[in-house]
Amino acid sequence: MSPARKALISITSASASLFNGKETTGLFISEALHPYNVLVAAGFEVDLASETGSYTPDWLSQQPDFLNGEDLKTWNDVNSSFRQKLDNMPKAADVDGTQYGLFYASAGHAALIDYPTATSLQKIAEQVWANGGVVSSVCHGPAIFANILDQSTGEPIIKGRRITGFTTEAENTMGIMSDLRSWGGEMVEELAARLGAT
Repeated sequence: MSPARKALISITSASASLFNGKETTGLFISEALHPYNVLVAAGFEVDLASETGSYTPDWLSQQPDFLNGEDLKTWNDVNSSFRQKLDNMPKAADVDGTQYGLFYASAGHAALIDYPTATSLQKIAEQVWANGGVVSSVCHGPAIFANILDQSTGEPIIKGRRITGFTTEAENTMGIMSDLRSWGGEMVEELAARLGAT
């Protein structure tokens, strides 16, 4: 049986300040909007959920280099299907993970804060994986893999795999490593190494 053509995009609930309190990180908008558009165009039913049912937009993701054209129009239109789903998200605990064939973790730096302990989102991802579906992420989204296990083996689902994500080098290049370290979590590359992924 092939997995359901229904997708869940996970959204970070966290927010935090960066650059000495000058900016706020949260959901990187295009990291949820672009896959939402692609999946809908491919015939998927797409839902969004976060651990708490809330979100904060990331400041950088709203700058013209990252949000413009049709994307900006969609974001500014609170009646667009994307904004309706984002602004009325359920808590992940209220979502039945068995109905999805695809789980995708969007991000933003804030994902480093809540994703590692987002047990309800992780449970959904585990259910999708167990049913032969796709579990995926982008940028800082791999933070969600901190506690997602393959139920058949008890091992992390990324163990022995190559994954993509935001590099530690890039965090240093941005000049925000001291801010990130103050949050007390792992960087994406560190998490991957700990769980046996490349």
